[in-house]
Amino acid sequence: MAKVKTKWVCQSCGYETVSYLGRCPECSQFGTFVEETITTLKLDSSKPTNLLCGDSKIAKIKEIELDEKVRFKTNIEELNRVLGGGFVQGSLSLLAGDPGIGKSTLVLQTTKSICDIKLNGSNLKVLYVCAEESPLQVKLRAKRLQVEPDSLYLTNQTCIDEVINQIDNIKPDFLIIDSIQSVFCANVASSAGSVSQIRECTNVLMRIAKQKNITTIIIGHVTKEGNIAGPKVLEHMVDCVINFEGDKYKQYRILRCIKNRFGAISEVGVFKMEDDGLLEINSPSQMLLEQHQGASGSAVVATLEGSRIFLHEIQALVGSTNYANPRRVAVGLEYNRLLQVLAVLEKKVGLNLSKQDVYVNVVGGIDIVEPSYDLALALAIISSIREIPIRPDTILIGEVGLLGEIRFVDNIERRLKEAQKLGFKRAIIPKVGDKTSAKLSEINLEIKQVSKLTEAIIQGLKQD
Repeated sequence: MAKVKTKWVCQSCGYETVSYLGRCPECSQFGTFVEETITTLKLDSSKPTNLLCGDSKIAKIKEIELDEKVRFKTNIEELNRVLGGGFVQGSLSLLAGDPGIGKSTLVLQTTKSICDIKLNGSNLKVLYVCAEESPLQVKLRAKRLQVEPDSLYLTNQTCIDEVINQIDNIKPDFLIIDSIQSVFCANVASSAGSVSQIRECTNVLMRIAKQKNITTIIIGHVTKEGNIAGPKVLEHMVDCVINFEGDKYKQYRILRCIKNRFGAISEVGVFKMEDDGLLEINSPSQMLLEQHQGASGSAVVATLEGSRIFLHEIQALVGSTNYANPRRVAVGLEYNRLLQVLAVLEKKVGLNLSKQDVYVNVVGGIDIVEPSYDLALALAIISSIREIPIRPDTILIGEVGLLGEIRFVDNIERRLKEAQKLGFKRAIIPKVGDKTSAKLSEINLEIKQVSKLTEAIIQGLKQD
């Protein structure tokens, strides 16, 4: 007979315990423990889930031959950039994002170009497991997106064992699971979407992808805190983790790679949601600066996102407050970084901000994660206080240290070249070495090198 066990599992991080706990000792979340019944069965070799114990062969690395196509490029260049050149054959990728952000739309648009790729003389087959919708609903979306390839197969099966049977019948080259929270394994007694189910189903899909050389894409949801739903081990099991970010009530979407075993991480793709699907934004900097006017409290910075240079407009609003504790609001950049810059302005520049509310926003909805925006942030705050606008053709690059110094940032030459392409005439940057200065002299910009924050303020607020 089967041996039945019960345990309490945290639905936030996957921590397991034999009894209920009010607070998870692993992730410190309250009320996340759910009792799950785990049934241990004697494995039967006739069952498809025994793919987990498939045959493996030992071979020398020199004897392993690459297939005809190692990567499959799509017709979406922004997606290819994030993936490092396209989907790798036999890889397992996780696409996560908020509900309604456009995950299913992006994947469905991708299938159009995948089905046009020929391998061994025939088009690639794609099996789309629409576990959250009916095939009719997916057909309606595909008709709107003008995606109706002949080699695209739809199924609304939610049992992973039945999905494996359909894989054996169709023998697809691509497998799409929409979503991993909706499929379940019959050998696990807990409900679909639980930590145990997500872990088991992903493990089965990983073995299928590797043993049958099927490129697999699984779609996952995120929690209200913005983390990927399910156990943390889910991110370790897959080859690529891609986050689809943005506000579903706004047009622009950000595709960000946070893990990639076959390419660089932190690559970013920018999309715009239209009536007929997602539209690529090939020049995001121009899009982000289309309404930049150079008013007081506005500054422009060039940041590095993966291998791309983005130009962002940082806006600051400083006003008096009647409350004992002034407000500090940061949207699009790190809150603690804002507090650090404000502390440097008070200590090294002499500004009294103890009775001033400070609101800071990065225009366009793209978060900045590197510290090269410190100088632009500081000058935007001073510009708002003094009501002196920064010249709209000026770009500011540099990290502000605790001693008020302007510190060097990487790829300064590439940042300035991107600013020059977009029509900027003037740049304020940290001091660089002689070798770098020789390279910067070839760029058609009026470059001001500064070492202190006070010098940057004089140069930035100077009006010709």
